[in-house]
Amino acid sequence: MSRFLISCGGTGGHLSPGISLAEGLVARGHEVTLLISMKKVDSRLIEKYPDLTFLRMPGSGFSWHPVRFARFAAAQLAALRFCRSLVGSLQPSAVVGFGGFTSAPAALAGWLKRIPVALHEANRVPGLAIRVLGGLATRLYLPLGIRVSGVRTSVMRNAGLPVRREIVRLDPAAARSALGLSKDQRVLVILGGSQGASALNTWARGKLEALAFESIQVYCVTGLGKGEPEKIVHKSRTGEPVASYFVPFSDRIPELLSSADVVVSRAGAGTLAELIRCEVPAILVPYPHAASDHQRANASFFERQGGGLVVEESAMGELFDEVAEVASNEWLLRQFRANLRRMDRLNSLELILGDLEAMAGARERAPAPVPAEAAP
Repeated sequence: MSRFLISCGGTGGHLSPGISLAEGLVARGHEVTLLISMKKVDSRLIEKYPDLTFLRMPGSGFSWHPVRFARFAAAQLAALRFCRSLVGSLQPSAVVGFGGFTSAPAALAGWLKRIPVALHEANRVPGLAIRVLGGLATRLYLPLGIRVSGVRTSVMRNAGLPVRREIVRLDPAAARSALGLSKDQRVLVILGGSQGASALNTWARGKLEALAFESIQVYCVTGLGKGEPEKIVHKSRTGEPVASYFVPFSDRIPELLSSADVVVSRAGAGTLAELIRCEVPAILVPYPHAASDHQRANASFFERQGGGLVVEESAMGELFDEVAEVASNEWLLRQFRANLRRMDRLNSLELILGDLEAMAGARERAPAPVPAEAAP
């Protein structure tokens, strides 16, 4: 048995794969502690996992704004002190970071204590933490075809995002029934990432009546703090009621994705991994202000692989026609789903689990360093 420290808080895209990896390690008999942020989204996401050990750590997101940068620097310094103390007490076999502001202090603390550090980057444009700390890592997991400058080739491995074990495709009719949706009407699910997306929420409300007229139900996850749960009913072209739902948060992702004919979504790596696992075609609207424009790179790759389409936020006037066309074209939906099944062939979780166990085992088998005063 080995002990692992996983730093993965801040967004659902960082926390979800951390939970997936923790579940896999625990199932193999290891001890795991997960570091998360103080943010509300982390608190909501971990409610379903009472058997895992979570610790909240200080920290805040990076910004070049002078005041926010000073706040970031102070928070990260506090986080580094916290992580050094934690690493010293836990003595983990390896520290694993999934990017974001919680990963840097944990990875640096592990490196300072000469503990193997593994970093995972899910986006097709590596983030700041990965670019800065990649050179310190014993292992760096990256999407297929992506490299990080300055990192030795022997350190890098191609691995996708580990997906939580409960994220699987369910029977669509049963999934719709569980969410209160009709099995006889098309379903459009709208996801704005763990924080929600105001632009997508606004579009959904503006087009709700027109979508209902085409017998398309909407289930929109608006994001925490972006409204209360709401059910709205309009009429279809034939006069039948079409019920749509707006909810600030959902932890029923398998039901949500399995119920959908098509998803309109931002293009975070975590969301795309779950879309692929559940074989759900998507129309992606990448967040135009994402760091290093990584969502556009993610979306472009997803489209090239045949998982769906991309509509820029600046062209959202075209989104309704795209949704109506895709949702009603069963041949196209079948093609998208076949491509998504092909995209899901690599079992990234098993690859990472085996690799981490090998790293931990190598460290635990290594002889302890001889104290200087005892050396001949």
